[in-house]
Amino acid sequence: MRNPLSSTITQIKPSGIRKFFDIVSEMNDPDVISLGVGEPDFETPWHIRDEGIYSLEKGRTFYTSNAGLVELREEISKYLKRRYDLSYDARTEMLVTVGGSEAIDIALRAMVDPGDEVLIPQPSYVSYEPCAVLAGAKPVIIELKHENQFRLTAQELEDAITDKTKILILPFPNNPTGAIMERKDLEAIAEVIIKHDLFVLSDEIYSELCYTDHHVSIANIPGMWERTVLINGFSKSHAMTGWRLGYACAPEHIIEQMYKIHQFCIMCAPTTSQYAAIDAMRNGDEDVQKMRESYNQRRRFLVHAFQEMGLECFEPFGAFYIFPCIKEFGMTSDEFAMKFLEAEKVAVVPGTAFGDSGEGFLRISYAYSLEKLKVAVERLNRFVTKLRENK
Repeated sequence: MRNPLSSTITQIKPSGIRKFFDIVSEMNDPDVISLGVGEPDFETPWHIRDEGIYSLEKGRTFYTSNAGLVELREEISKYLKRRYDLSYDARTEMLVTVGGSEAIDIALRAMVDPGDEVLIPQPSYVSYEPCAVLAGAKPVIIELKHENQFRLTAQELEDAITDKTKILILPFPNNPTGAIMERKDLEAIAEVIIKHDLFVLSDEIYSELCYTDHHVSIANIPGMWERTVLINGFSKSHAMTGWRLGYACAPEHIIEQMYKIHQFCIMCAPTTSQYAAIDAMRNGDEDVQKMRESYNQRRRFLVHAFQEMGLECFEPFGAFYIFPCIKEFGMTSDEFAMKFLEAEKVAVVPGTAFGDSGEGFLRISYAYSLEKLKVAVERLNRFVTKLRENK
């Protein structure tokens, strides 16, 4: 029998994040603390859930239009204008998707031809590289540097561009590092993008979780709106991970092609989730603010705790992750994470799950209660103290 599998998919590695999540699940130990999954510990606000329940009670269980409920798209358009001063036509420049992940996938499939190069700054979210490969593109990795607080510089971008480069993926605020790009950073790379006639896939799923000034989208930079596919969603900002709802905004001629892929492969995003999301857009700003304040408190706690234990770590200003350096201990990230889990029953994710440039770092999520974080920090302090004593 000939091989039934595609050589393309068999060469793609499974997610490194899930590896440690699965190990913890198999341990079945109530004393284990997992700081590995990037999921808010908040419940979806009640008024949003209530709207979803009401939609079921009213029998709104049918397909919506392929692009999503017009009412929802109009609310997203108002939200983007209100929060980020971005203007998108709800009917022609927007598509509601099954999470941000679908939007990433179909944007790449709609925009690249075989042989096109997609620039992917790393460390970054695990799906960019395989999605580029599955779209037939060649992923080109830009290794972000700790000394730059894992921001993308104009020179790093310039150095990675060839005559085959078509798209830059811009993953900020960043998972796993918590790095952000300020307006001056975006203006510098926008010059390079325009110079080389590139396009940008801007994943802004953590845009509401920014702890400095207001988040700035690269679509706001002069000359960049027409070159940008903006991707966002409800999972992180509104604690709606299981509702599986995201959206993409772009010029009409790009959305039109993404729409065809979405139409044939998905049909439409979940109807109940869309009705709930309408309420999230209309009435959720206060909920988002409260969650952001709580995350910020946890962020400050961890930054201070790592300083106290002498663990090198730049201060993250976005998302809900912190990325401490463990190079001093002479172990790989995978070895450190495994030994830490075995010795202290705390699960974190090796930095290499997000690309080779994550070697020597750990991703720790603070989307967990302050009480759990305090216990985890005590265990980490005990673990690194023993490692230093045994050097």
